[in-house]
Amino acid sequence: MTSPSAEATRQDGSIGPAPVPCGPEAMAERASHPLRMAVGIASAGRPSILRETVDYLTALPNQAERLIVCVPAIDDAAGLADRCDVEVIVGSRGLTSQRNRIIQAAAFDIDVLIFLDDDFIPAATFLPRMAAVFAANPNVAIATGEVLADGVLDGGLSMSKALQILDTAGEATERVTEVYNAYGCNMAVRLSPVLEHALAFDEQLPLYGWLEDVDFSRSIARYGRSVHVEGARGVHLGVRSGRQPGRRLGYSQVANPVYLIRKGTMSRGRAVVQIGRNILANTRGLLFNDRLIDRWGRLNGNFLALSDLVVGRASPSRIIEFGNPSPGEMPSPSIATKRR
Repeated sequence: MTSPSAEATRQDGSIGPAPVPCGPEAMAERASHPLRMAVGIASAGRPSILRETVDYLTALPNQAERLIVCVPAIDDAAGLADRCDVEVIVGSRGLTSQRNRIIQAAAFDIDVLIFLDDDFIPAATFLPRMAAVFAANPNVAIATGEVLADGVLDGGLSMSKALQILDTAGEATERVTEVYNAYGCNMAVRLSPVLEHALAFDEQLPLYGWLEDVDFSRSIARYGRSVHVEGARGVHLGVRSGRQPGRRLGYSQVANPVYLIRKGTMSRGRAVVQIGRNILANTRGLLFNDRLIDRWGRLNGNFLALSDLVVGRASPSRIIEFGNPSPGEMPSPSIATKRR
C-alpha cells in the first residue's frame, strides 16, 4: 500500500509539514487510550533485504498497528508497494529526511514510533516489551533495546542465523536503565513530546546521518527519560551491501561530532573521545589489513575533515560534494560502526 504522502512526493519531489493536533486537548486525548505503536523503517537501495525484514515483521504474533517504510525511490521497496500490511512512502534521500517523513505519517494516530534499521530483526517479544515500558513509565521519551549480535563485525549474518541467536538467547528479565542516547538501529520514540515541541531529525546531517541518534536522543531527553530496555532483544544482520564509501563516513566521523558540539546536543568530552576512537580504529584497521571495512577511505575522510576544521569549513554537508550517491548506497551505517 502506497500512502497518500508517497503520491505527493512523486508529484512534487517533497513532502511538506503535516498539520498535527498537538495542543493540550489533543495530548490529553492521546493519553486516555491504550498506546498505539508503529514501526518505521528508512531504507535505500536494498529492496531484497527490506522485503525479508518486512516479511518477518508482518509474521510476528504481536504486531504494531502500522508498519511504515520510507524509501527515496519506489523501486527501493520492490514487492511492497501493493501490499496492504505495509505503508510505503517515497521521500527525499537521507536517513534523517526519511525518518522525518515517517514521523509525519505517524503523527495523527500513533503514540510510540519504533525506528528499526532495514536489517534489524527484533525478537517476538520486542514490541510488547517496549509497549509495556512506555505504558508503565509516562516519563520515558525514548528507548533502545538490547542488541544480541551485530553481523557487521564478521561480514554479515543471515536471517536464519539471526533467528537461531534469538531462539538460543531465550527470554530475559526486563530491566530499564538510563542511557545517554538511543541507538538508531532500534529506537522507540514517544511522539507526544516530538509533536508538542516540534522536534525532528536534523536534515543537516545528510545521507546516512552519522550520529543522528545521539542528536535526536539528546534533543528529546529535555522532555523525558532516555532509557535502555534490557530484555527487548534483537539482532542486527549487518548486511554489507549498499554501504557508503569509506571517505564519506570518515569525514562524518569528525565533522558531525563537531557540529553537534556547536549545536549543544553532544558534550565536548564525548565528541573528542568519539573522534579519537574512530581515528584510532581506522588507523589500527589499516595497519592490520582489515578487509571488512574501507579503513583507508575512512582515515582519508578523517584527515580531510580535520584539515577543514582548521580552516573553518568543516560541515556535515561536505560529504555531498564527494560525488553523487549511487542508487545502491544505504543511508544508515550499522550500530557497531557507530560505536567504533
